[in-house]
Amino acid sequence: MINLDAIFARRSIPSIYLIGLSALFALVVLFTAITIYIEYLDFGRETQRLRSEYIKEQKEQIHFDTSRVLRFISRTYEEQHGRMEEPALQNQIIRSIERLYGRRDGTGYIFVYDFNGTCLSDPVQRNNVGKNLYRFRDPDGVQVIRQLIDVSRRPGGGFVRYTWIKPTSRTPSPKISYARAFEPWKWMVGTGVYLDEVEKVIAGKREALRQKTLGTVGKILALMAVLALIGLLGVRMLNRIIRREIDRLNRHFDLAAKQHILIDRERVRLSEFRPMVDSINTMVSEIHRRKNKLWEINLSLEQKVAEKTADLKERNRLLREEKALSEALIRAQDSFIRQSIHEINTPLAVIMNHIDIYRMKLGENRYLAKIEAGAKMIATIYDDLSYMVKKNRFEYEKTTLDFSDFLRERIRFFREIAQGNRLEIRERIEEGISLLFSDVELQRIIDNNLSNAIKYARDHTVVTVILRRRGEETLLEFHSCSRQPISDTRRIFDAFHREDDKVKGFGLGLEIVRSICEKNGVRVAVSSDHDLTVFRYHFSMKEAKRAHTAA
Repeated sequence: MINLDAIFARRSIPSIYLIGLSALFALVVLFTAITIYIEYLDFGRETQRLRSEYIKEQKEQIHFDTSRVLRFISRTYEEQHGRMEEPALQNQIIRSIERLYGRRDGTGYIFVYDFNGTCLSDPVQRNNVGKNLYRFRDPDGVQVIRQLIDVSRRPGGGFVRYTWIKPTSRTPSPKISYARAFEPWKWMVGTGVYLDEVEKVIAGKREALRQKTLGTVGKILALMAVLALIGLLGVRMLNRIIRREIDRLNRHFDLAAKQHILIDRERVRLSEFRPMVDSINTMVSEIHRRKNKLWEINLSLEQKVAEKTADLKERNRLLREEKALSEALIRAQDSFIRQSIHEINTPLAVIMNHIDIYRMKLGENRYLAKIEAGAKMIATIYDDLSYMVKKNRFEYEKTTLDFSDFLRERIRFFREIAQGNRLEIRERIEEGISLLFSDVELQRIIDNNLSNAIKYARDHTVVTVILRRRGEETLLEFHSCSRQPISDTRRIFDAFHREDDKVKGFGLGLEIVRSICEKNGVRVAVSSDHDLTVFRYHFSMKEAKRAHTAA
């Protein structure tokens, strides 16, 4: 370790400054050399970075182009499927893609193959259309179409590198393509970019980078030389001023030591030295002042500690009392809800039974229908309260359910309620959809959505319930024409929140739905405007597959 005291011992201020300047000059030279070396190392890394960034940008571009085409295909399929013949719809989509997509140089075209490897669309090499290229290999042995089909069927698609004929030069060129699958028609859709332009771009950027590096190094050297010269002149001038001031202070210190007087602050010309003079003059008095202050602080702290200790004891006592009171209130509330549910169950069952008896004896009438609708709404509220009481103490077992039949049964239950509210319930339910789920929890999801749709829908409108498969998911949707759009689609799932204060209710139904969906991994999406409100629930198809296996 360098001994600085030994180096600067018995040296004058000018000699110390010269040593410092010499060291500074050496550091400048070393810094410049290191900078040049680092720039040299960064040169190669920058070249690699430029290549990587270029390829990354091209990947992002072809990913964007392919995703945009897939969205166009999916949207057209959803709008036109079932309205026209499928071959005609496919031809229409392919023609639209060939007209709308592609770059000016002819390299950004979209190609479409089916999963068997047959070319359905290639606007540049049209002689490939109709051919099966599944086993085609490029000059490097890459099975191009097969690999593109394989990566397209992965979640999110994928990239493949290979060699292909470039349209502008008619020569084999390296290429990277991105492909994704459109599962309803078993299509592989993709586009690519040729990579032979990368080296041209990199060569231009390499030359610009070299010129930039040389310019930077030259500027650093020039700046260091100027700073070194300015520093040398400045140090010499500063040294003279400081030397005179130090000599003056030494004379003042000698005088103050001999005559026991304070140093005159006004006679010190450099402002940086004046605080030192003030410190010397006030040192003794400051020491005594701080000693007295410390004694006072100790007394004050002891008193505050005693007060805080007593205050904390009192707060702890009050907290214990509040905790005991809160626990007693929770137990009383829980007991009241359980007793209320028990008291509601019996008269509710009597009402429902006598409605059925009355209908068998006297037939249907509109007053009986309204009574039954009201009783069913009470039954739904009873089921919600019963679930809330039991959900933290009871594990609802999952069983294999026929989702389609289960949903139809719940719609039948609510149909008379809807009619009593001047509404109609329509259903679009795919057959044979199974689900591994608790029947109690699934009923709570369906019943609360139907109940809310009936409460908030405009009179003489239709509530539509849709159950369908989509890829690996099963979608359950509730469409209604609300009196007003939902202002906050997230807060509606909070407890006691109601969008319309004029509609009576506890505001607990959707909170129950959210807790069930979170527990079972069901994704929820809500959209609402002046025309339509949609609640959409995404059930994972993995649960359905396990249900089929168990069956």
